[in-house]
Amino acid sequence: MLRSVAALVALGSALALVGCSGDGASSGSPTPSPSRSVRTLTPLPPPPETPPSGRLRADMRQSSRDAAAGRMEVWIDNDTADQIRPTRLTYADPRYRTTLPGTRLRPIPSQSERGFPLRLPRRPACDHPRGSGTVTVTYGDTTRTLRVADSTDVAGRHSRARCLEIAIAQVADLSWADVVPSSGRQGDPGTLSLVVRPTGTSGPTLTIDTVSGTPVLAPVGADVWRPEATVRGTDRPSRIALPIKPNRCDAHAFAESGGATAFKIGLHLDGEPGQITLRMSVPGAKAAIDFARASCRMLEDITDQ
Repeated sequence: MLRSVAALVALGSALALVGCSGDGASSGSPTPSPSRSVRTLTPLPPPPETPPSGRLRADMRQSSRDAAAGRMEVWIDNDTADQIRPTRLTYADPRYRTTLPGTRLRPIPSQSERGFPLRLPRRPACDHPRGSGTVTVTYGDTTRTLRVADSTDVAGRHSRARCLEIAIAQVADLSWADVVPSSGRQGDPGTLSLVVRPTGTSGPTLTIDTVSGTPVLAPVGADVWRPEATVRGTDRPSRIALPIKPNRCDAHAFAESGGATAFKIGLHLDGEPGQITLRMSVPGAKAAIDFARASCRMLEDITDQ
């Protein structure tokens, strides 16, 4: 029996070989298509490693959270062959009255960069409107002073804004109320209140032209609020009511907590245009965010019905 099976297998193999070796014309079977060669991709070699230049570089950056915390960050790029461990770091700028010490000092590995926060001063040197900064880094027995690149003008923008705020404070103190009242009914806006407390002395005239919304809070029925309010130092205290609604209800907008309650105010001071960012206090910010969240929940409930 086993021999019969073996014979049948051998016969089948022989017939298959004959069929494959035939010219196709005599056998009547279709001519097989020529085989195609398979292309292979040769991986590219990794780029050669760039040797360290032996230099340190510095640049200034500021996230929305930095701005909310009243700081900026100087970043040090260590393009040397060795790790460095800063023991002292100071930022100097003619627009600031004193040097600013860096914080969170920690090692910078070779060919890596690290950011070091700087607390922004409340009173810059307003008689020096222009300038550029340098950072002095001490590590080991070495001290180096580097020019700080500032492509977005973080230091300059802060200096100009604070100097404008100081000039505005000679006319009136501006702040946000710590409450954001609303009716609690679906679709009704809340009220954001700009509190104006004049100094009681004569001087420049302040005109509040516009107030911009934020990623979370927006004007009702317009792209910006337009109070067009004129304030003099001798005026009585007042409040400017701004109807407000949620700008967006997605979680990403609420996660942008650094700028959620920081409103840009366009103004003229004695005819000169300017802009400041006025942030809400911690209790005021909580009240505004709570209002936005409650309004968004009411919208979600309507959508689900």
